Amino acid sequence: MSDPRRDRMLALGAPVFLVGLWEVAIQTGVLDARFFPPPSLVVLTFWRLLADGTLAAHTAASVTRVLAGFAIGAAAGLVAGLAMGTVRSLRVALEPTISALYVIPKVAILPLVMLIFGLGEASKIAIIAIATFFIVVINTTAAVVGVEPLYIEAGRAFGARRLQMFAHIILPGALPAIFTGMRLALGTALIVIIAAEFVAAKDGIGYFIWFAWNTLRPEEMFAGFIVIGALGVLSYEAVRRIGHRVMPWMEDDRPRGGRIDHG
Repeated sequence: MSDPRRDRMLALGAPVFLVGLWEVAIQTGVLDARFFPPPSLVVLTFWRLLADGTLAAHTAASVTRVLAGFAIGAAAGLVAGLAMGTVRSLRVALEPTISALYVIPKVAILPLVMLIFGLGEASKIAIIAIATFFIVVINTTAAVVGVEPLYIEAGRAFGARRLQMFAHIILPGALPAIFTGMRLALGTALIVIIAAEFVAAKDGIGYFIWFAWNTLRPEEMFAGFIVIGALGVLSYEAVRRIGHRVMPWMEDDRPRGGRIDHG
C-alpha cells in the first residue's frame, strides 16, 4: 500500500474507531448518556443545526473575530520579531519583558481589555490579537536568531549588503520556524475566542456551547465541539498550504530530499 493512501486510512480510521468505541460505551452503560450523548444523536443534532443555519451563524461570528485578531496580532508580532531578531540591543532590552508578559493567561486579562475596548467586538478582537502577538514575536525572534551562521558568513563573503542579507538569507532561513509560530498562534486564537465568548458574547461558537450547557442540551454542546475541531483542522491546513506556497523548497515542514523516515 502506498504511503499517502496508508496515511489517509490511518488519519480517517483513528477517529472512526474512537467514535465506534464511544457508541459501544454508551450502549453498554459504561458512559452516562445524560452527559455523553450517543454519537448517532450528536450527528443528527449537528445536521439539524447545520440545516437551519444556527451553526453557520455562530461559526461566522467566531471566524470573523479570529481572522481580524490574528491578522493584527500576527502582523505586529512578525514586524517586532524580525526587528528583535536582527537588532541585538533591541532583543536584549525587550526579551525579558515579552517573556514575562507571555506567560500571563490572556483570558485572565479579558476584563481589563473589556474596560479599555468596551463590551463590543473590539475587545474580543483585541484579546485574540494580544494572544497571537506574543506567540508570533517569540517564534519569529528565535527563527531569525537561529539562522545557520554558515549561510550568513557565506553572504558576507559574497559581499551581500544588509538589505540583501535580510532578503536572501535571513528571511528565507527563518520562514519555516515563523510559519510554525503562525500555526501555533492560530490554534491559540481559536482557544482564546471560545473562552472569551463563554463570558462576553451573545453569539459565536463559544457562546453556543455555553448556552447549550446552561440549558442541559449536551448533544448541542457536542455539535459545537465538532465545529471547533473542524475549524482547527481547516486552520492548520490553510497555514500549511500558504507555507508551501511561500516556501516551495519545503515539503511537509522539512527540506526536500531531507526526509528521514517513511516508516
